[in-house]
Amino acid sequence: MQIQPDTKKLIELAHYRMPFGKYKGRFLVELPEPYLIWFQQKGFPEGKLGELLRAMTEIKINGLEGLIRKIQKDFPKQ
Repeated sequence: MQIQPDTKKLIELAHYRMPFGKYKGRFLVELPEPYLIWFQQKGFPEGKLGELLRAMTEIKINGLEGLIRKIQKDFPKQ
């Protein structure tokens, strides 16, 4: 069985910007890994932002930021 990522969700993740704090306005892929790990330890926010931060943490831990940057380039935000 092959796992197929949800393209729409990956595109949304690639273009989502941090809505608050020190990194407000930055793409989630630009957040430093220690910041994401801190969220992981303290608890991610509820809702969509929490889901996206959780996903970005896994992407960064596994060294897959290049995938997100390629999506940003290949699928510019409309």
